[in-house]
This record gives sequence, C-alpha cells and structure tokens, in this order.
Amino acid sequence: MALLNLQKESIKNYLISKIREKLQGYDPETTSMPFHFRLLGKDRMALFSFIHSVNTMLGQSVFEKVARIMAERRFKTAIDQYKQFEGYISRDAVLTIDSIMRSLRDASRKPGKAKETKEVLDVAQSGNLGKKIKRRIDLFLVDNTGKEYYFELKTAKPNIREFVGIKKELMEWVAMRGSTNRDVVLTTILAIPYNPYEPKPYERWTLQGLFDLNQEILVGQEFWDFIGGAGAYDDLLDVFESAGIQLREEIDQKMAEI
Repeated sequence: MALLNLQKESIKNYLISKIREKLQGYDPETTSMPFHFRLLGKDRMALFSFIHSVNTMLGQSVFEKVARIMAERRFKTAIDQYKQFEGYISRDAVLTIDSIMRSLRDASRKPGKAKETKEVLDVAQSGNLGKKIKRRIDLFLVDNTGKEYYFELKTAKPNIREFVGIKKELMEWVAMRGSTNRDVVLTTILAIPYNPYEPKPYERWTLQGLFDLNQEILVGQEFWDFIGGAGAYDDLLDVFESAGIQLREEIDQKMAEI
C-alpha cells in the first residue's frame, strides 16, 4: 500500500466535495439542444453534459490537488498551482532556447534533458535580464536532497502545437530558476495523468524528436507512482471508485430531477 489511509480519506473527501459542488450548481437548462434531446433523450444529454463538466474540472485543478496530497508524504515541499514562481529569462537564454527548439524541429539534434538543462542554466544570468516575470506551476516539489521538480499537467491528448509550446515553456522555467541560482538542481516534466490508450502504451511517437521520453515525460501510472510511491496509481484508482460509489445515488437523483 503506497498511500496512507489518511491520504486516501483526504483525497476521497476532496473528490466528493468537488462533485457535490458541481451537482449543486449544475443547470443544463441553460443550453437548448432540441434535436439531441429528441434523438437521445434529455436525461442522457443531461448526464453527458455533467460528465463533460466533471472531465473539464479534473483537468483544470483536481489532478493537481490530488497529486499534491499524494506527494506530501514523500517530498519536503509539495505545492499545487504554485503562483509565486518568478525570475528572469535573459537575452542569452532566449537565444539558446530558440536555437534548441529550431534544432529539435529540423532534427539536427536529438532531445537530451540533461544537456538542454545545462545549456540553458549556463546562460541564465548572461545578457540583458529584462523584466522579472511570474509563471504558474501546476505542481512544484522539492525532495529531501533539495532537487526541485516543476510539473506541467496536461490533458491526455495534447496536439503537436501544444507539445511545441510546452517544450519551450519547460526550458523557460529552467531559465527563470537559473536566473536566481545557476547551480540549482532541478528538472521540468510534462505529466499526463492517464493513458487514454490503455492497455496499449501511450502513443509517444507524437513526442519523438521533441522530448526526452525517458526523462521529461510521465504518463499515467508512471506519474502517480513517482509522486506517491510504487502502488500509488492502483491505490488512487480505488479511492476514485470508492468516492464514485458513495456519490452514485446523489448523481442519479440529480439527473432524475432534470
């Protein structure tokens, strides 16, 4: 068992409170879909709309909060939606990041997380620093050795344009942190909370040539087990199922009222 009972209870209570909050404010009457209602039934459309709303909520904040609760036991620092991250992106860092991105896109270099991070850190304090900027980090962790982890959590199937933007953003975070401490030990990671292709592997071919697949991407079970320890993913699925069972009657009752 990777998660403590206290963690499980905390996650379950959080999930239940978020779903109840959605149920209380849910009003599908704001959208009229007469053709869909007649073809599929108003009750089915209401349930579909509610599920879509919950899916959006999970991606916007819930996964981040759950990850923070899971990480608190194993990491010295765990902050979700970290809004205090600030620093500079120096002129030389901008040029270095642009050069790395061009080389990756035209395949003149292969992705290498350690090498890219070092290149950016080496110039993080070089050239005009410009204005101090702030960025929001989905999940910020510091382990017991002092190593810092900066996570970007994204939906299960980002498109290639989103992937390009994320790759650049991860390097910009390195530049920002390095602008205040060039010797910092850190890594920036793209985390995808679940694998939509299970039981098949995640289709990482879309990321080849852009990301270091072994050091820069965590998908589904890889992510949750990294955060909470071996077995955390299975424990988390059980918690979600338990919360769902407890909420089922309330959801059915709300749908029946529509």
